[in-house]
Amino acid sequence: MYRILIVEDDQGIAGAIESLAKSWGLEARCVENFRNVMSEFAEYAPHLVLLDIMLPFFNGYHWCGEIRKVSKVPVIFISSAADNMNIVMAVNMGADDFIAKPFDQSVLIAKIQALLRRTYDFAAAVPVLEHRGALLNTGDNSLTYENEKISLTKNEYRILLALMENKGKVVSRERLMERLWETDSFVDENTLTVNVNRLRKKLDAAGLTEFIVTKFGVGYIIA
Repeated sequence: MYRILIVEDDQGIAGAIESLAKSWGLEARCVENFRNVMSEFAEYAPHLVLLDIMLPFFNGYHWCGEIRKVSKVPVIFISSAADNMNIVMAVNMGADDFIAKPFDQSVLIAKIQALLRRTYDFAAAVPVLEHRGALLNTGDNSLTYENEKISLTKNEYRILLALMENKGKVVSRERLMERLWETDSFVDENTLTVNVNRLRKKLDAAGLTEFIVTKFGVGYIIA
């Protein structure tokens, strides 16, 4: 079932869209924290985003830009500011469509369904994992934090992926070595330690201090 994330601060409009989407067999969720839309985006992993322009704290253009740094998920702007300048701006920021308010519900759902068909008949959704504002994109193996991409080696990415997939749980050193075995012919205890230490230095340098915690004699955890 496709998931729709609704980034609209007018509760009446947001609720109506949510009900409409559910009546057509879609899952839908309205954003609650307009200070950190990306946290909810990462947690929900939507297949499509409906995005207003005028929002509290940061406008829709800002959030569209943030989404495009980590995902190719379809974005439809919905706004009463439907002049040519705003439409051009939305497209340039990476939007896939623009619907003017007030809109006809049948037109909105038709555009949503058409965009979902065009996108997911050919490609699967790219999940994004999030912790403390760090976004790990499993589509291109990239890590982004505070608008900066952090370069990861193949092994560093696999370690971080295993830990973020199990956020709040200890991942044993044995399990991490199994993940590294998938890419290298042989991985020993020392190889794992070297890779974890190198990854920690990169995270520390980016401002993500104590992102990975050691559980001595057991493994590692992202708490």
